[in-house]
Amino acid sequence: MLWVLAQKELRDGLRNRWIGAAIVLLGTLAIALSLLGSAPTGSVRASDLDITVISLSSLSVYLIPLIALMLSFDALVGEFERGTMMLLLTYPVSRWQVIMGKFSGHVLILFIAIFAGYGGAILIMLMLGSSLEGWQAYLAMMFSSLLLGAIFIALGYLLSVLVKERATAAGSAIGLWLVFVVLYDLVLFGALLLDEGQKIGQQLFTTLMLISPTDSYRIFNLSLFDGVSDAAGIAGIASEAGMSSSLLTGVMLLWVIVPLVVTLFVFQRREL
Repeated sequence: MLWVLAQKELRDGLRNRWIGAAIVLLGTLAIALSLLGSAPTGSVRASDLDITVISLSSLSVYLIPLIALMLSFDALVGEFERGTMMLLLTYPVSRWQVIMGKFSGHVLILFIAIFAGYGGAILIMLMLGSSLEGWQAYLAMMFSSLLLGAIFIALGYLLSVLVKERATAAGSAIGLWLVFVVLYDLVLFGALLLDEGQKIGQQLFTTLMLISPTDSYRIFNLSLFDGVSDAAGIAGIASEAGMSSSLLTGVMLLWVIVPLVVTLFVFQRREL
């Protein structure tokens, strides 16, 4: 039943042209930034793909959460408003299967968009004669982008089960995007500027950075591979702060699991 529900979401994504639009957007950006990244840089260790990873991860932290939230903000509240949720639950399907089936379908949509868009850019770069040096960092960026999208799909579901109207869910999704993508970092760095007594030490700052899934994504992509971190000018920062790839991946996985668990808990107790 999970696969049936996932297929339905995938078909809806194809019918609404979500997949095609996302592939074109991500692919165009990846190709453009790859071509720009082939310009000479000041680091002899930075390959074309390393420079592309820096540019794409910086843009993806804005685009991927937005795409994910637009996919998911009305996944539940929209069904309630249209009256189709009650009809869906008349079938031999449990409520947790509804959530996980929809979630799987939306993650699959994002998977197709990211790997067709970003992966297609690599193929075009190869056709143009670019080197594949730095492919590990590029591939890690693709997988972490999917994980970032899964986080915001899960957060979108949480919003969708808590509100009563689609309009409220849409506004809340935009607000959530602003908080995690823009406002959190502004507040954090503003606090650092005002911290004349230097009460915010490195350990506390690291913890505050890890609280935000978008910051975990940035750190993962910009500091864990030598060529990328050298080109970005932040070599060694993650290791000095004790932020390993396992820790960063674990934090992002928690950001997927916790909102989904809360969504399931609320949905199980919501009246139709």
